[in-house]
Amino acid sequence: MNTLEPQVETLVDLDAIAHNVRILAERAGDAAVMVVVKADGYNHGAVEVGKAALAAGARELGVTTVEEAVALRAAGITAPILCWLNTSDTDFAPAVAADIEIGVSSVAHLDAVAAAARRTGKTAIVSLKVDTGLNRNGASAAEFPALLRRLRELVDEHTVRLRAMFSHLALADSPQHPANDMQRERFLDCIAAAKDQGLQPELVHIANSAAALTRPDLAFDMVRPGIAIYGLSPIPELGDFGLRPAMTLAARVVLVKEVAAGEGVSYGHEWIADRDTTVALIPAGYADGIWRPLSGRFDVLLGGKRRPNIGRVCMDQFLVDLGDNAEGVREGDTAIIFGGAPGAPHPQEWADLLGTINYEVVCSPRGRVVRRHIGKATHA
Repeated sequence: MNTLEPQVETLVDLDAIAHNVRILAERAGDAAVMVVVKADGYNHGAVEVGKAALAAGARELGVTTVEEAVALRAAGITAPILCWLNTSDTDFAPAVAADIEIGVSSVAHLDAVAAAARRTGKTAIVSLKVDTGLNRNGASAAEFPALLRRLRELVDEHTVRLRAMFSHLALADSPQHPANDMQRERFLDCIAAAKDQGLQPELVHIANSAAALTRPDLAFDMVRPGIAIYGLSPIPELGDFGLRPAMTLAARVVLVKEVAAGEGVSYGHEWIADRDTTVALIPAGYADGIWRPLSGRFDVLLGGKRRPNIGRVCMDQFLVDLGDNAEGVREGDTAIIFGGAPGAPHPQEWADLLGTINYEVVCSPRGRVVRRHIGKATHA
């Protein structure tokens, strides 16, 4: 056993990221592609994913916070970066200084950005986020007129520059739902209202992954995919759209042992061997993102076969049943817990078992899990 290799790791295939970007770009037609790399690239590595995506044809990157955006700049990324979820008492000066586009959703946010612009002596780049029906982030219908008036003043002062207007869809994963058309119309009304104030955005965008893949009428000037970039379908019931999962969660077997018929396995003895068997101990548990409610319900790919988890998932470990171990699984062999390889459990399987979405599954590996990037695009 090579002790230099991690016991548990996520392998992120940047060639898969590049492949997925190209699929999204083809769907986008004439619209540009902004790749969302918030939350450390959905747990795939924001800097590495961002560089690979830009090399594959994406034009811009999107994150939530100023801190996330500044980290991308510090890593040498010069492409346009938008951040859109910050409290109004955030120090926006580092973002202004680094030419980062700041999404504003209220007069308070806009005034805070303007104050930072005055402190730095640079014109701030802003995007106006409007709420068209998600009723989450974005300027409300009630505050929107006042926000436009204040923005007009600050643009006239050259304190800020309006680059874009954008919104977010509530039901894009139901492509034909009338709410999507309603939000489109509201978005167009907001754009028209801004133009009535003499505010001309350089570009507008509303499409997330689901809309980018299924609603070309919502592409506008740019699409803003997130989960699809990582190879997971935003609408699983419609298929995978040709996307390739980028993340593989894998662990190395730490022990192979025989268990006699009638013996119980793991806490609570919820699984009892009905025959003499062999088990493999995998050094990953709920502290690493292997959900305890999955106990006895999931498989891993090991020794060329799907092997069932047996007994409870523990903090640091779980077991799988090898039967007679005809394949000769040994200590040090790699178990694929989920990933995109043929025969491997797919993240969507976990999502279905847990009653959640694939986004949450790929965001779950943590703690002792080591991330490693692979593929030719690692040199992007």
